[in-house]
Amino acid sequence: MSKNKLYSIFLIASIAGYAYLFYTLNYSESSHFSACMIKTATGYPCPSCGTTRAIQLLVQEKFVASLLMNPFGIIVAILMLIVPFWIVFDLITKKETFFTNYKKAEAIIRIKGLAIVLIVLVVLNWIWNIYKHL
Repeated sequence: MSKNKLYSIFLIASIAGYAYLFYTLNYSESSHFSACMIKTATGYPCPSCGTTRAIQLLVQEKFVASLLMNPFGIIVAILMLIVPFWIVFDLITKKETFFTNYKKAEAIIRIKGLAIVLIVLVVLNWIWNIYKHL
């Protein structure tokens, strides 16, 4: 994947994430909209169900409740805070630090043992989401 394509995808995802978070923080009580297509189609939560609610809890400084809602929320919140600024920094300085580090992280995640551990963690989170009836 090219640097420009990667940066575009992450910036669009960040903007969409901020827009959705703004929407849910301000209008979620008046709407029963669910962004999870898996839960809408099957009635069962996906591994990332509750991520938005976990970020909302972080915004309200309820860290333990956020972690219990979905640990992915903390990871997504950190990425949403760092990635857009990192990409803008790269674009202004005409560097490729985000792109280079993304490629390194991608290579590390492809290591078989680590990939298996990460897959097991996602499956365990999914089981937990089903158990909690998210």
